[in-house]
Amino acid sequence: MPFALAAMLTAAKANHGWPGFRIFVLIVLAMVAARSSAMAFNRIADRDIDALNPRTRNRHLPAGAISLPSAWTLLIVATMVFAGACYLINPQCFLLCPVALAIVWFYSLTKRFTDFSHVYLGVALSLAPIGAWIAVKGSLDIAPVILALGVVCWLVGFDIIYSIQDYEFDRKNRLHSLPVRWGVHAALIFAFFCHMIMWIFLFAFGLLSGFKVAYSIGLAIILLTLLMEHWLARRRSTKWIQIAFFRLNGMISFIFLVCVLAEVLFPGFRQPG
Repeated sequence: MPFALAAMLTAAKANHGWPGFRIFVLIVLAMVAARSSAMAFNRIADRDIDALNPRTRNRHLPAGAISLPSAWTLLIVATMVFAGACYLINPQCFLLCPVALAIVWFYSLTKRFTDFSHVYLGVALSLAPIGAWIAVKGSLDIAPVILALGVVCWLVGFDIIYSIQDYEFDRKNRLHSLPVRWGVHAALIFAFFCHMIMWIFLFAFGLLSGFKVAYSIGLAIILLTLLMEHWLARRRSTKWIQIAFFRLNGMISFIFLVCVLAEVLFPGFRQPG
């Protein structure tokens, strides 16, 4: 969500970063509905696997907290809301909404046949800034593509860290991930490399957008946060992985949104003199 909102603000910065209340609400609605649809599909597709995994067996479907028909109902309703929001935004978003849904659903199946499921998830999440940009401008530019590539690298890095929790389970049940394929140490090195590339993409996005002081401060904080995330991840305990995954990644996306908001709303930070 923060990356989508940052793309929305950047696309609309000629109008002081505000695309209008209607577009803003529709973007947020589309984001929430798309995520709900993707999560519902994921829980339905993985319900048997989740029931075997000690970490996930208490999720709603394997625990019996909700029924399978209820999960399908949520999936259908969320999908319809997403399509409706896209229709109300503009024709371009409506035409692309089936593609977006197919990508975010397909991720749930990838761990069964490829070690690079993290990349598929990254591509799915990277659609958020691209979709928000198209919602505002009706077309695509290089800046949101660069930001989307940054989101892919960000997601790949932290999803590898998160998947370490399931390393033993995945290995025993022949499920695919980079930690299973390469080992935890090598996978963490690759995750660190992805996060450094992500930082470079964010830097390039700032250059393309004409951002200056506030954005530079934000990038410095993001870099320090990434380094802290990987220091914690190397401790290998579930507690520290949870902190690295949830708290620090939430902080990174929030900091990014705040510094973009500052640049868009206070253009004096962006202008020489």
